[in-house]
Amino acid sequence: MALYYYQKKEKPTWWEVWQYQLKTRWQNPLIKRGGSAFVLGLGVFLMGAALYPMISYQIRYAPRFTPIYSPVPQDANWHSPPLVSAQDNNKDYTLISSWFVEKPEKQKEKSNQVEYYTLDIPALKIKNAIVHVGGEDLKKELVQYADTAPPGEDFGRPVIFGHSTTYMDPNNYLAIFTDLYKLKTTPSPDKIIIHYDGIRYVYQVVNIFEVIPTDLSILSQYYEGKELFLVTCTPPGTYLRRLVVKAKLIEE
Repeated sequence: MALYYYQKKEKPTWWEVWQYQLKTRWQNPLIKRGGSAFVLGLGVFLMGAALYPMISYQIRYAPRFTPIYSPVPQDANWHSPPLVSAQDNNKDYTLISSWFVEKPEKQKEKSNQVEYYTLDIPALKIKNAIVHVGGEDLKKELVQYADTAPPGEDFGRPVIFGHSTTYMDPNNYLAIFTDLYKLKTTPSPDKIIIHYDGIRYVYQVVNIFEVIPTDLSILSQYYEGKELFLVTCTPPGTYLRRLVVKAKLIEE
C-alpha cells in the first residue's frame, strides 16, 4: 500500500502577494504604456519647471532693460581685476572672489569701519538681510565690494553682490536676489532700505540694466548723487550676464 505525505503550504506574506500583483499588472500592455507616458511627462514637467524662469525673464523682462553697457577700455586706469567671463563654468559663484579673474586687492580697512549692516527690500519680502563689507561667501550673506563707498556717502556708491538661482527665497542667500529684475522703477518705484551704523537710509529704484561679465563700470566710484548698486547673475540660474539695479537715496 502506497503512502502519501502531504505538506501544508504556508500562507504567502503580504509582501509576496504585493509583488505578485505588481508583476501581473505590469505585464498589461496598457499599464506599460501608461507608465512610460507618466515617466516621460514627469521628465518634461521637471525640465519645463527648470527652464521657465529663464524663458520668462528673456521674454517678459529683459527687453525692458537698458542695453548692455560696453566694457571699460583696456587702457583705462582702473585698479580692480576684471570680472570673470561667462565661459568660466568651473567657478564657484557663491564665492565673491570667483567673480573676478584675479582675487581683488582689498584696501586697508579703517579701524572705525562698519563691517556688517542690514538691507530690506519690502517688494521682494527681503527683511534684515546681512551685508558683509569685503565679505566672500554669498551662501551666508550679501557682500558689498570692499573698495566701494559706504551707504549715504557723497562720493562713490556701495555695490552689493547677491546670489540668484531658478527660484526666489528671501530667507535663503543662494536665492535671495533671484527676483531682483521684478523691482519697479515706475510709476511707483520700489524701495531699498539700509540700516547702517544706526542710520536708516531709504533708496528708490531708478533703473535696471544688464552688463556683460567683464564690464567694470559698475564698480567705478565717482560723484553722481547718493546711489546704490545691487548686482546678481542673469538670466536666473545662469551666469551669462550681470543684472544691476540702480537706486538713489531719497529723503524720508
